[in-house]
Amino acid sequence: MEKFHGFKASSSNWKPNLGGRLPRQMQRALPIYAGVILFIFFLSYGNSFAPKFEVAHVKKRSINGQKVLSADSLAYKSPARFPKKIWQTWKIDPLGFEDRDLTCARTWTQKNPGHRYEVLTDNNDLYYVETHFGPEGINRSDIVEVYKALTAKIIKADLLRYLVMYIEGGIYADIDVEALKSIDRFIPERYNEGDIDMVIGVEIDQPDFIAHPILGPKSMSFCQWTFMCKPGLPVMMRLIENIMIWLNELSKKQGVPISDLKLDFDEVISGTGPSAFTTAVLAEMSIKNGYEVKWDTFHNIPESKVVGGVLVLTVEAFAAGQGHSDSGNHNARTALVKHRYHASKWPTAHPRYKHPVYGEVEKCNWEVECVKMWDYNTALFDGLTEEEKQKLIIEKNQADMQKQAEDEAFARKLEAYEAARAAQEAANPAPAPLLQPAMQMPVEAYPPAQPQGFPPAFPPAQPVADFPPTF
Repeated sequence: MEKFHGFKASSSNWKPNLGGRLPRQMQRALPIYAGVILFIFFLSYGNSFAPKFEVAHVKKRSINGQKVLSADSLAYKSPARFPKKIWQTWKIDPLGFEDRDLTCARTWTQKNPGHRYEVLTDNNDLYYVETHFGPEGINRSDIVEVYKALTAKIIKADLLRYLVMYIEGGIYADIDVEALKSIDRFIPERYNEGDIDMVIGVEIDQPDFIAHPILGPKSMSFCQWTFMCKPGLPVMMRLIENIMIWLNELSKKQGVPISDLKLDFDEVISGTGPSAFTTAVLAEMSIKNGYEVKWDTFHNIPESKVVGGVLVLTVEAFAAGQGHSDSGNHNARTALVKHRYHASKWPTAHPRYKHPVYGEVEKCNWEVECVKMWDYNTALFDGLTEEEKQKLIIEKNQADMQKQAEDEAFARKLEAYEAARAAQEAANPAPAPLLQPAMQMPVEAYPPAQPQGFPPAFPPAQPVADFPPTF
């Protein structure tokens, strides 16, 4: 058998004979060399093991003369299916929920047993944000710092839902939203889930009020108390970036840090709420389609439609029973959720504009004649002398105090009546009849008729050819 230097031949195979040529010290160092090579390989190709979506590259774009931020949609690769996750945010964890919150939460888990359910609270939200947006996450310290600086709870709640949906995807619902149907019903059978990145619904569809100084900015919007999306969507990062720009600009305007900002109702709606959400979604649709997508596309839609990867459901899906926007009712086949509004107390800290005599125009609930009369009366009020204005304001306050006293007296009388009735039943128990008669209340238990004619109405409005008026 012939020998070769460095190799040993055999009849069937051969193998390197390194031991006969390499010094003993090099042989001992071979594992170290192999480890160094593997480490260099991991550094070079480690990105191959990263998540399927990338952090959106933010670019400045201009749509309809308004500067907005757009994420590079080419950097995003949409997963085929929506994550089976249900997200909610609240002050406390589910173990401490009030009965009304627990009742709503159970509808989500009972109708969607195959989904994971999670609640972020005031105690763990910052940990979540720091984990996913800090150095160990996507390394966006600017987002973490803005979130930590916020003290306005509604702004924080709005921003948190967008942060969670960007990282996790799935479905988000406010704590006071009840599931009427399973999430499987959110995407109609005629659509392919792989072609859809986001599912939203119309909330307010009142474009006729676009010129109104108060109602106009919020007259056309998508619902953001319930929506569904896939993780890593550029539109979510665009929304987050837009909010941070808005907060920083408002901070400069007010001359205070973000933690000390004073915000009214309309600023919340336009800065982080439905209006901000709608602006970002329309901008994303415009970028994907290559032309500006306007609200006309979704006005009075008879059925759902997909635009730029976003499935837009009719107003009845997420916002039924509002009494406007042709929202229908919760018994409809297409109604998917029911918003009970018991957790929507944030306007107390961020009030709407309230006229000193005629109150809030939002109380009209988009009813044309009511808004028309409010506009007419407030315009005439502005033309009064200061003395006349003060007189009307005093009369209004006195009327309010009288009504409050009457309401309190009625509540006390009703409470006393219920206590007396309960005591009588306890003293004289009787077998329950087959048909329980309705409870009768004595007429004197009801409050007297309310005085009519207040707030005082100015002379009847003259007929107006077109409404709403041009401002």
